[in-house]
Amino acid sequence: MDWFYSHRYTIGIVVGVIFGILARLNMLRTDYRQYPTYPHGKIIHISLGVIAAGLGAVAVPALLDKNYTAVTFLSLAAQQFRDVRNMERQSLTKVDELELVPRGAAYIEGIAMVFEGRNYLVIFSAFLASLFSILFAWYWGVLAGILSIWIAHFFKSGKKLGDIADIEAVPIRMDGPDLFVGSVYIMNVGLQDSRSKIQEHGVGFLIKPKNRNSRVTLANLGQRQAILHDISTLFGVYRDEGEPSLRPMAKLDMNTGILGVLLLPQEQDVDKTFVALHRVPVLESAVRMPSEAGVNKNKGA
Repeated sequence: MDWFYSHRYTIGIVVGVIFGILARLNMLRTDYRQYPTYPHGKIIHISLGVIAAGLGAVAVPALLDKNYTAVTFLSLAAQQFRDVRNMERQSLTKVDELELVPRGAAYIEGIAMVFEGRNYLVIFSAFLASLFSILFAWYWGVLAGILSIWIAHFFKSGKKLGDIADIEAVPIRMDGPDLFVGSVYIMNVGLQDSRSKIQEHGVGFLIKPKNRNSRVTLANLGQRQAILHDISTLFGVYRDEGEPSLRPMAKLDMNTGILGVLLLPQEQDVDKTFVALHRVPVLESAVRMPSEAGVNKNKGA
């Protein structure tokens, strides 16, 4: 009987580790945001994924054998994953100093939070697959592992800008030295040369919040910087160091909550930029929900 259970434990651990690793690979992407870097950043995150998968799979036999002391190693794992978050934050902060259009602290914190959270999703996938393999049969563990990967995939990304706002392409115009995107005032441009370059290379968009929560989210400086960075990374930016007048900007119309966005892309394709704006992530740290506060709810609701 002991051999039978040890055999079930071995199968459960193997199935759990496999699906934990698969879950991490499914959540691992190298894209225009350049995280994780290739190939060494991938090696680091895959290695941590293997460790997380092992922890999640081994936790099941420890619980079934009532070896509760052994489960406390999960707290050590949590500390290691917090170190991963700090590592990502520090490295991206250093790189951000060299960006023509920086990510900003809020975007960096969001990326670091994502990498910590994804390791916990790996533990969840491994734990679920291992649990079903040991309690029932290995094929039930496979089904549970597939389900857990789907759940992890669902939770790996949040809302996009298109979910909270309507976006409209509008012309930019100069009223003397004053620059406007649609009806939103952006800045004063003193040099004629800078005004000419902005008129030649600039494109403008109005981002209109769909509700009061979206309005507060768009007002967040970190969210605005994320918009500018993402589009500049995708389509380039027409500027160099030491040219403060040639930089993308996002200014708020305080009366309406509409965000006017001035972009200076090297690749001037308004249709592609329009699509890309809809896909800009909404930062978790920028999300605000004032309508959920008790003081703002209708008393009769």
